[in-house]
Amino acid sequence: MRHDHFPEFIKPYLIPEPEGDLVYRCLGCGDTFGIGALHYVCPRCQAVLLIEDAGFERHKRRAAELWHQIFDYRKMLSLPALKGIYRFHEFIGPVIPLKSIVYLGEGHTPMIEGNPGLQASVGLRFFFKNDGQNPSASFKDRGMASAFSYIKYMLDTGQVSDVLAVCASTGDTSAAAALYAAYLQANIKSAVLLPHKKVTPQQLSQPLGSGARVFEIPGVFDDCMKVVEKLSDEYRVALLNSKNAWRILGQESYAFEIAQDLEYDLQDLVVVVPIGNAGNITAVMRGFIKFFDAGIIQTLPKIVGVQSVHANPVYRYYSEPDPAKRHFSPVTVKASVAQAAMIGNPVSMPRVIQLVEHYNQRADAQRICFIEVNEQEIMDWELRANRNGHIACTHGGECLAGLARAREQGLIRHDETAIVDSTAHALKFGGFQEMYFEDRFPEEFRVQPRAELINRPVLVKPEGLKRFPAPGKPLEGEALEEFIEQVSHEIATLLELVKR
Repeated sequence: MRHDHFPEFIKPYLIPEPEGDLVYRCLGCGDTFGIGALHYVCPRCQAVLLIEDAGFERHKRRAAELWHQIFDYRKMLSLPALKGIYRFHEFIGPVIPLKSIVYLGEGHTPMIEGNPGLQASVGLRFFFKNDGQNPSASFKDRGMASAFSYIKYMLDTGQVSDVLAVCASTGDTSAAAALYAAYLQANIKSAVLLPHKKVTPQQLSQPLGSGARVFEIPGVFDDCMKVVEKLSDEYRVALLNSKNAWRILGQESYAFEIAQDLEYDLQDLVVVVPIGNAGNITAVMRGFIKFFDAGIIQTLPKIVGVQSVHANPVYRYYSEPDPAKRHFSPVTVKASVAQAAMIGNPVSMPRVIQLVEHYNQRADAQRICFIEVNEQEIMDWELRANRNGHIACTHGGECLAGLARAREQGLIRHDETAIVDSTAHALKFGGFQEMYFEDRFPEEFRVQPRAELINRPVLVKPEGLKRFPAPGKPLEGEALEEFIEQVSHEIATLLELVKR
């Protein structure tokens, strides 16, 4: 829809101009730093950073109804820069001019209601938010759109020249980083580090296909992360992991979209997210807090963070009920079907600790909880979801398992509504489904297939037939008729079909 077709009262607000006073704030010493340089940790104390808008108070001067109309009318614009996560420009990257925004189709992913049978199994109404429908097939594109838009802004303004973007990954981060770098390849190259044999073939193919330099190293994600941290400390590279605070900004759009899709009424809402490097739950909390502080929403929803028993440092930290006795300790991860969550020392843990406390204070109630599930539950719930018409990845299965567990424990009421995060496309993790169906999970996963969930192809090759078609060698005449007759009869028998 063209700008001149909109009502007069909304036109001045539709196309945002650069504004705001963004700064890095250190979660350790509390110091702030300008955004003129790319910082990943505090230059003084090396703690992690968040990006804050020192002029945020200006947002409170607009009425909630006006904000609703701005975002809802903006949704109808045909301007690419505002079609994705930057529909919420004022809350993500307000200093970035629209000409510097990189849009590859990320954001605005659908919320699909669970079918009646699946909702009955879980015990409440819920929706999957299918972030696997982002361009590189995972939620990581939200953060990359933000991080690369800022890098492009710095390139456009001459603050940097050629950029080498690097990241450690369990698969999805590398796919997203390589995709966005490839789009801007005149000035940006990318390199990714992956744990050897710990990434699915589908995920490995993505950065390779985008032209990134791909390095596999022994160990797990945490080992890759240590190497890229060393590179970012000593060399001129752009770190694209969630240690990069611009990544967090982009991922906040997940919360903004939920608010808009629910018409800004979040009463009795629960949002369930998996925890890997803890950047996603950080962003979801911050997104809701921003909208709450600006008056755009009136309620902070419950948030449930889910971890596998094979990679559960955040759950362990919060399993101690007394905050004064909590102590964070990294864990040694074990093999998990939720591969992106196989992280024993989350970079964003300091952000989580601070934001959980702040979130609960703003809500004036305990609104954040953490759930632990096992690998069996993750696979079983993923397969149940997909057998009921969804496209859940293993992390979507992890979230659904966490929702069911939270419901059993009484942490969620039957009259609440849940949004379940399926972070990536199911096809990225099809290998785990094959392992389940063929009963060949290694012992370390602790997964035993349930007979009712196994589904395998059946070869139909009637014994009485002497000739069969083959590529380049089709059957003809009586041989073809006989083939069709016997194959169709055998399939009809297997399906117990009744003749007309």
